[in-house]
Amino acid sequence: MILLDNSEQLLALFESLARSIPESLKVYGSVYHINHGNPFNMEVLVDSWPEYQMVIIRPQKQEMTDDMDSYTNVYRIFSKEPQKSQELLKNCEIINWKQRLQIQGLQESLGEGIRAAAFSNSVKVEHSTAVLLATEDILKLNASNKSKFGSWAETGHPDDDFEREIPNFKYAQLDVSYSGLVNDNWKLGKNERSLRYVKRCIGALPAACMLGPEGAPVAWLTMDPSCEVGMAYSVEKYRKTGKMAQVIVRYKKYLLQKNIPFYVSVLEENERSRSSAKAAGFFEASCEWHQWTCYPQNLVPF
Repeated sequence: MILLDNSEQLLALFESLARSIPESLKVYGSVYHINHGNPFNMEVLVDSWPEYQMVIIRPQKQEMTDDMDSYTNVYRIFSKEPQKSQELLKNCEIINWKQRLQIQGLQESLGEGIRAAAFSNSVKVEHSTAVLLATEDILKLNASNKSKFGSWAETGHPDDDFEREIPNFKYAQLDVSYSGLVNDNWKLGKNERSLRYVKRCIGALPAACMLGPEGAPVAWLTMDPSCEVGMAYSVEKYRKTGKMAQVIVRYKKYLLQKNIPFYVSVLEENERSRSSAKAAGFFEASCEWHQWTCYPQNLVPF
């Protein structure tokens, strides 16, 4: 595959991916961050250029030093012909099948090729799925192809937007000092590797919270390297009080104002979260969110 490291090529790819939203949204969001500082040191591979059929986003080699760190060892994939992805995915120079890793995408049809490639490398695969939700502005990008997004680094943290207060509560930028709190309450976290990942996300990407009367966050949201909004949590004392909804609405408003792409995924059975997201202006996309967690037989999940 071809490594795209030219800024003009990456911008052209970004514009092209807009035409395939929502299926390309996870790769599209990753390329956005790569084009704006690349805080997670990711790289872009395509099967050919300028005409391409497959795009793979992966961390640069120096990032993937821990064979068990599936928070870092993440590959995000979009393919125009997902049924033909198997041969490319088998290649150990493209995917390091000796590591525990995650493959993420928004095309269920990628699964057959991923499972076949994993089997040929003696790797076990666990598949999970969720509902994909995005705003109307994002979903319309495939029609308008107007992918003009600013930079989080250029715009700075949203201090002005965050100053509006509710009595005894304050909307604020989520500080990296609260990484432990976020990690301890993240269903997929609660370990040292996840803590390093959480710190990195909060430190480099937009993250928001509602500070309570005690001065600590009572509800919060973060963003990942593919522009997916997640790790959402409300402390038990303040659930069903509307605090999370207030954070979502203000965070969404900020991202829209700064033209930062974003979307969310929610487990299908989580009706409350799906309803909350729709109430905040999100729409269910025509495709689903998919993740394939892969690990060699000699590496058991932690």
